[in-house]
Amino acid sequence: MVLKEKLQLTEEWDKTFLKSEKVEHSKVTFVNRYGITLAADMYIPKNAEGKLSAIAVCGPFGAVKEQCSGLYAQTMATRGYLTIAFDPSFTGESGGNVRYMASPDINTEDFMAAVDFLSLCDQVDPDRIGIIGICGWGGMALNTTALDTRIKATVAVTMYDMTRVNAKGYFDSADSEEARYQMKAAMCAQRLEDLKNGEYKLGGGVVDPLPDDAPFFVKDYYDYYKTQRGYHPRSLNSNGGWNVIGCESFANQPILQYSNEIRSAVLIIHGEKAHSCYFSRDAYANMIKGSKYSANKELMIIPDAVHTDLYDGGGKNAIPFDKIDAFMKEHMK
Repeated sequence: MVLKEKLQLTEEWDKTFLKSEKVEHSKVTFVNRYGITLAADMYIPKNAEGKLSAIAVCGPFGAVKEQCSGLYAQTMATRGYLTIAFDPSFTGESGGNVRYMASPDINTEDFMAAVDFLSLCDQVDPDRIGIIGICGWGGMALNTTALDTRIKATVAVTMYDMTRVNAKGYFDSADSEEARYQMKAAMCAQRLEDLKNGEYKLGGGVVDPLPDDAPFFVKDYYDYYKTQRGYHPRSLNSNGGWNVIGCESFANQPILQYSNEIRSAVLIIHGEKAHSCYFSRDAYANMIKGSKYSANKELMIIPDAVHTDLYDGGGKNAIPFDKIDAFMKEHMK
């Protein structure tokens, strides 16, 4: 039996969104196959009876469950699902004794461990489990679904392929052997500096103060992570960010290699004006290319929405919860 790490869990309500009176909230923990204990917020509809459909939610990349993944989880619970929003390994309230590290493999496993937990939950019908991944965890959700046959429905929202952006840069602007070599050389040098210094250097979260000439997408992130709208003291993006070498392996371990073999239902949602929309358009095209299972795959583009509008609605109700609900219900019958 794998022993759980003893985690320090905050009991008071410390979310960036209001608490709903329609659901019961509690903290839960579970262990992934690497022995890392993950912390999650569980939301259950009040007066729920019988076995429920369940959804695990995570993201964005560098966020915590008290931000938009919790908002998604609580909102879906008000619609009748048992949901959890979890912190990935090495972040937030979850375990892992090296903080602020990421891994395509371990983070995919985090989602699979969430499915394990839900599958064994007494209040859940194990044949009706879905997942929602936001931003970088949208890509992780698709990667998990390509591996985990238990998942009946997947929603990827405002997604990033974190392996693509790490290996090729934003908008594939650094997609060359030379650029990758220089990046890898810098990472290798940083490893030695970290060992000499006895600590990992942080890469910095969202830039602060915000330069006047910052690109729009940087201003978009600032508006969410650095303001009252979405700031949280445990969020990497709101504070010091990942370790400089935290995402090193992403440049050499591409995800989504077998996405066109996904048999279960997938809905990809992105904002029309999001800088990141190319990730979703390309992921959808690759997922259905040569696939025998394209009939249950959808791409939904939200008019006029930017990247963070799908974090919390952006003040314009941009998140299509009705569509997500209908999609989950259709494919988790």
